[in-house]
Amino acid sequence: MNKALKLFTRMMIIIFSVLALLALVVFAYMQHPKFGAKPTGKRLERMQASPHYKDGVFDNRSFTPTITEGYSMTKVMFDFLFRKGPNTVPGGIIPSVQTDLNKLQGDWLVWFGHSSYYLQTDGLRILVDPVFSGNASPVPGTTKSFKGTDRYAAADMPPIDYLLISHDHYDHLDFETILQLKGKVKKVVCGLGVGAHLELWGFAPENIIELDWDTDIALPNGGRIYGLTTRHFSGRGFKRNNTLWISYLLQTPTRKIFIGGDSGYDRHFREIGALHGPIDLAILENGQYNEAWKAIHFLPGENLQAAIELKAKRLMPVHSGKFSLALHSWDEPLREMVRRNQQVGLPLVTPRIGEPVNLSDTTQVFTEWWKDVAKAAQ
Repeated sequence: MNKALKLFTRMMIIIFSVLALLALVVFAYMQHPKFGAKPTGKRLERMQASPHYKDGVFDNRSFTPTITEGYSMTKVMFDFLFRKGPNTVPGGIIPSVQTDLNKLQGDWLVWFGHSSYYLQTDGLRILVDPVFSGNASPVPGTTKSFKGTDRYAAADMPPIDYLLISHDHYDHLDFETILQLKGKVKKVVCGLGVGAHLELWGFAPENIIELDWDTDIALPNGGRIYGLTTRHFSGRGFKRNNTLWISYLLQTPTRKIFIGGDSGYDRHFREIGALHGPIDLAILENGQYNEAWKAIHFLPGENLQAAIELKAKRLMPVHSGKFSLALHSWDEPLREMVRRNQQVGLPLVTPRIGEPVNLSDTTQVFTEWWKDVAKAAQ
């Protein structure tokens, strides 16, 4: 009996030692600057003054569970790690076009995959949620970009007047990319609290503009950037919602562009449309969804409904085509949008990576490029 007790005691000591060592390694790794900084001082005071900040965190305007009732985080993680289908990653290479952004004249948009894109309009150069490191996770090599999607790098970007960050998740705010862009960016616009990360990474506080929902800033060309509601969450470490997730309306002298960031469907799209519509181009997410987290990402068809409520003249789907962050096949979001849009009839903007979108030409036609990828993989 004593031998069995001693053996059990030794085993427990070994297990707890391994767990303690693992916890120490995780703690040490999370001191890396890529995890960002905790808001403090005047920044924290501004956050605390926001009507959307309660009990130490930001909150959505509607009840927004991260996991849908009837599902569990354990099951979601198990399915994601062990039950992902074979088509979540394309079998072929994602097509792209090499465009020299420094030589573009006029008003253009260039998509880089997922939710990263460049806007050039009314004399301003704007970059949104750039992720050029090839990874959408703090752990290297765990959420790799699809083959062919890393055509562009920070070095390809022209001088940027405004860098817009929708929220601080790794597939939207990329540490390596931001460091490489630092010398090219004049101003950064982000949600409340996100500036703490950027300041840690070397951006001057006077060049960081943090917006709350329902606030705005003036642009030098006579336009405005409005910070607007979205339905999502935030966080780069274990604590969630300690910075604000946000969408934007870019209003220039010639057009209105809605920059949706990540969002589940809710009434705010109708409210934004009533206040700011009609909108020339709505850029809305269309991928990485699941019934298990339907409150924080559109399910198929909901983005079309949101575009209608925004009074959008054209819809550009993003948040797909570069990373697999859900269980659906990689091309399902695009296939489903085209299929469902047959009943809606919204003009869709679906460029290849790097293909210039003429913001002044509402008749521009785009190919269903994802079909060619599927054919090539067969």
